Amino acid sequence: MYYAREPGKINHLRYDTLAQMLTLGNIRAGNKMIVMETCAGLVLGAVMERMGGYGSIIQMYPGGGPVRAATSCFGFPKLFFDNLHEFPLSKVDSLLSGTFSTETLPSEPEDNALVEEESNGLTDEKQTSLQETEEESTTEAAMEINQTEEQETMDVNAEDVEFKENKEKENVREKQRKQWERRKKLIETAALLREKNADGLIVASKFHPTPLLLSLLEFVAASRPFVVYCQYKEPLLECYTKLRERGGVINLKLSETWLRNYQVLPDRSHPKLTMSGGGGYLLSGITVVLDKGKSDSSNAEALKMEEPSSKRCKVQDLHC
Repeated sequence: MYYAREPGKINHLRYDTLAQMLTLGNIRAGNKMIVMETCAGLVLGAVMERMGGYGSIIQMYPGGGPVRAATSCFGFPKLFFDNLHEFPLSKVDSLLSGTFSTETLPSEPEDNALVEEESNGLTDEKQTSLQETEEESTTEAAMEINQTEEQETMDVNAEDVEFKENKEKENVREKQRKQWERRKKLIETAALLREKNADGLIVASKFHPTPLLLSLLEFVAASRPFVVYCQYKEPLLECYTKLRERGGVINLKLSETWLRNYQVLPDRSHPKLTMSGGGGYLLSGITVVLDKGKSDSSNAEALKMEEPSSKRCKVQDLHC
């Protein structure tokens, strides 16, 4: 539906490319997956459907919150969302550097403070009621008719004020409860990421894939697959070269799926005249344990080999 009507919202991700992503990413029940996508929740919904509610999914999102417009169209039960976690991209660097911290969580969502406010409010109401009774006693003998009218209006105003105060307190309590739950989920997700034992990584974003992939690969365990989707080939080529220089990955492949629709009718079967020009590109690979000492030495040797012969001779003479 999205690809036929509004492909821009899903970064022109074609359905056969999405199927290739799920296959190359080894999506199955019981996995612990990291998903970073800006396709309106389409990739996230496909991963949740393939996992069937078993395992855990960590969605990385940019901005203030995740977008799951397409995910809601799948009609998943509540069980599927119990194992869905979310973590902002803006806090990934602090989590990797060890400086990640959140505000201290209260033992209860600010119930004690609200009880004190309610008790203070009740005492104020008692004082106001006493003042009202005193005023009524002084003016009772003077104007009985006006007194009844004023009393009715005051009762109505008092009820309105009490209703508004109770509603404001309920709104404050609900907001504090949501903030407390959000902060608690954020800490739980950070603890999952600190384990660095994810079973796979899927990236389908409108942002440049190189910094996203290099930072998120730190949370993936060894011998696990990763898949990166991009509408264009050039960003994935740069990502390919960066991964080759960095090391820690094997079986790197940059592929493009080709799709042609056929019309199948008696004596009239032929390819359709109109077809999509491209469904995007995929960069896939498998993570391995990264030996930093060997990677540094290999980088130094590669730099030496890239130097011209005359420069190498001069450097060797200087060392002698």
